[in-house]
Amino acid sequence: MRFASKKEAAHYCVLKALENNGAIKDLKLQVPFKCVVNGKLICTYVCDFVYLDIVAKKLVYCDVKGFRTPVYRIKKKLVEALHKIHIEEA
Repeated sequence: MRFASKKEAAHYCVLKALENNGAIKDLKLQVPFKCVVNGKLICTYVCDFVYLDIVAKKLVYCDVKGFRTPVYRIKKKLVEALHKIHIEEA
């Protein structure tokens, strides 16, 4: 597997250990979200990790960032508003 950064690879190892221990399940990597406004595709946001947290009983959307670029901040807000989700940052 290839990751965008060492930080993302390390976070994957943590999530994989949690999945193996039964704390989370259905771990998915690089999940795309289309941002469509008034029928027009504005952008596609790719979330690093999506999984079900067994303890909290909720879906978790997680992005690993070393540096939050202005484009990332806008895309994050757009995805959260359009898809009614919250993206956690690790």
